[in-house]
Amino acid sequence: MFLHSLPRAARTSTSSLKTSTRMASASLRNFQSSARTMAPTFSATQQPPMTSQSQIRSAHAISNPTLAGIEKRWEAMPPQEQAELWMQLRDRMKVDWHEMTLQEKKAAWWIAFGPHGPRAETPPGEWTKVWVYTAAGVAISAVLFLIIHSFARPPPRTMTKEWQEATNEYLKSEKSNPIYGISSEGYSGKGHVQSKSAKAQGIKIEADE
Repeated sequence: MFLHSLPRAARTSTSSLKTSTRMASASLRNFQSSARTMAPTFSATQQPPMTSQSQIRSAHAISNPTLAGIEKRWEAMPPQEQAELWMQLRDRMKVDWHEMTLQEKKAAWWIAFGPHGPRAETPPGEWTKVWVYTAAGVAISAVLFLIIHSFARPPPRTMTKEWQEATNEYLKSEKSNPIYGISSEGYSGKGHVQSKSAKAQGIKIEADE
C-alpha cells in the first residue's frame, strides 16, 4: 500500500512546485510592471529643482546694460548682486561659447581673473604715502629723543678722556696684560680711551680727581 501511494505523492508535489513557480513568475511580472510605471516618477523627483531655471538663464543672453562697466561697478556691488550675476554668467558658460555675446565673455573673464579683491592692483601714490608716513614717524621719534636727551644728566666723570687716560697709566704701572695688552712692549692702541674730553662734554672734574 505504501508503494502504491508514492506515485500519487510525487504527482502532488510536482503540481505544487509548478503552482509555486507560476505564482513567483506572476509576482515578478507584477513587480517589473510596477517598476516601469514608477520609473518616470523617480527620475523626475531626482532631477535638481533649479534645472529649468538654469536652462532659462543659459538660453537667454544677459543684457548689455547689466554688464556695462562691470570693471568699475563690481567692487561696489552688494554681495547678493555679485552672486546672482556670477550665477547667470556661469549658466551662460555652460552653452556653446559661440552663442555668448562679447560682453558676456569679457565680464566672465574679468570676474574670474580680473584685478579685484586679492588680485587688486596697488592704488596710485600708495608707496609715496608709505615713505612720507615713515619719514614723519622717524622725524617725530628723533625730535622726542632730542627733547628727552636735553633733560638728561651729563655723562659720569668716568666717561671722559682724562679719566680713561689715567686708567691706562694705572694699568701700565700694574703691568696689566703684558703679553699683548696695554702693558706689552710696542703697544700702540688707545687702551681704554673712547670718550671726548671733559671740557667738550661740559663735565667738571675736581683737581684731586
